Amino acid sequence: MKYSDQIADWLVELGYTHCFLVGGGNIMHLIESISNKMTCVPVMHEVAAGIAAEYFNESSKEGKAFALVTAGPGLTNIVTAMAGAFLESRELLVIGGQAKTADLARGMLRQRGIQEIDGVSIAKPITVCSKLIDDVIDAEEFFRYINSGIEGRKGPVFLEFPLDVQARQVEKTSIASFAQRVQLSSPVSEHLIIQIADKLNEAKRPVLLLGGGIARKTVKDIKSQLSNLKIPIVTTWNAADRIAEGEDNYFGRPNTWGQRSSNMILQQADLLIAIGTRLGLQQTGFNWQQFIPKGEIAQVDIDPSELNKGHPFVKYPIHGDANQFLISLINKDLQDHAEWLKYCRSIRQHFPLIEKANQTRATYLSPFSFVEQLSAVCSSSDVIIPCSSGGAFTTMMQTFCQKDGQTIVTNKGLASMGYGLSGAIGAAFSNPDSRIILVEGDGGFAQNMQEIGTAKINELNLKIFIFDDSGYASIRMTQKNYFGGRYVGCDIKTGLGMPNWEALFSAWNVPVKRLKAGFEADEGFLQSFNSRGVEAYIVPIDPEQTYFPKIMSRVTESGAMESNPLHAMSPEVSEEEKLQYLKFL
Repeated sequence: MKYSDQIADWLVELGYTHCFLVGGGNIMHLIESISNKMTCVPVMHEVAAGIAAEYFNESSKEGKAFALVTAGPGLTNIVTAMAGAFLESRELLVIGGQAKTADLARGMLRQRGIQEIDGVSIAKPITVCSKLIDDVIDAEEFFRYINSGIEGRKGPVFLEFPLDVQARQVEKTSIASFAQRVQLSSPVSEHLIIQIADKLNEAKRPVLLLGGGIARKTVKDIKSQLSNLKIPIVTTWNAADRIAEGEDNYFGRPNTWGQRSSNMILQQADLLIAIGTRLGLQQTGFNWQQFIPKGEIAQVDIDPSELNKGHPFVKYPIHGDANQFLISLINKDLQDHAEWLKYCRSIRQHFPLIEKANQTRATYLSPFSFVEQLSAVCSSSDVIIPCSSGGAFTTMMQTFCQKDGQTIVTNKGLASMGYGLSGAIGAAFSNPDSRIILVEGDGGFAQNMQEIGTAKINELNLKIFIFDDSGYASIRMTQKNYFGGRYVGCDIKTGLGMPNWEALFSAWNVPVKRLKAGFEADEGFLQSFNSRGVEAYIVPIDPEQTYFPKIMSRVTESGAMESNPLHAMSPEVSEEEKLQYLKFL
């Protein structure tokens, strides 16, 4: 059989059901073979293929997707998607084409073959495995490369196949015996788990921080046990859907752009148990020296380098599988922390998710109120895609009230504009019976708006909400706060070529509505929102909109910039509130 047919068979045996691709001559054999074995979804740009595959896998209950790109620009165009998946520790298989082996420059020339570029070297720093397959490899070696992206700390795998290797004749073999191998990731010793359980019982103000390393299935399996814990639980942004807003022991999403009450609760902990989160600077704040200032930190992570990086200082670093640790921990006899929970609830109740400091001019919608209202009309089966950067993203992560059963997927590590639509497309293919809700800023949406056609031609059940504030809200706000309003390249007035949204969506025959105050009760909106198909909604946002609360920086005596700690968000709380709600700092 042809080797490309063999590769397609192996991928099917490994559970792959979908392929997102942009066609090209150097992958012609792979396209032909794979199209006979699984669903192939053509997209307009390779970065969309990578993002869609990542979000497909992250939101999928069954089946897996990968991206297929041609040589040269196919690889360079998908680099952003590989970088994003690498930073978020997510599975992403990218298969690329290459010029035939006789035409490879192999480092002696800049280029010999048509479209030839050294894709393996480009991809190597942002993958866990990057290989040129310049000769036929067997099933075991192929499995080893693919499996490297899902064992331990997940990450992208890039395999590059020259055109002539794709066409080689081989004897048919199976990969099933290798695919059935199940290897547990570094289980944590029972002794360590007991030690942390004892520390938790001794603590007066413990907090559990669940990260994206905790699988949705894990949380689903132990849902009742988590609900019954008398310990405050908070989540990272990547774990936003692990706990529903209404749970008695859930206290939100702390972050540099987090919920104020969550940050205040987290910072007053005397013991933080961080499970499945790398505790990056966005989670601890740039002023990480003041993260958990009067408490100790236990961190469980699959990557020892994250435990030893030194920011923040971790008293109890635990290398191992976060899911196994969490399951084992909650099965221990854990003490009731009712008084601490009561205090946390008082903080949560006093500081609302929507703060009065934000003012919105007439004719515009408050982004915070919009998200609150959107939360209310969404159903428990919806998949929520809150883009990946900018004002629309931070507003969603601060204000959206998630429901039990919802799936929320974002990519915050790279914080790239343009992720939303492509990610929503991937999620729509992996969840064909669900409604996909995308919220993205106009500047970010414009970066991949060519994929409107992909959504429309496939008649995806996708509802698109665009924050229309005439440009890049977060960049405009930075230039206002730090440079006195010296605006450069941030909006229409400074030369940013934004489209007429109604005209744009009409070009693809996508229905589009501009929302007004009270939209959540409007019959026309509700009818379109609750019907199947692609619909676009333009949300008019004040270009001068403020986004509070947030962590701000100050100039020190030496002239350097220093960020405030997580609990000191702007605008500051009153002295009376500090005495009552920050009494353990």
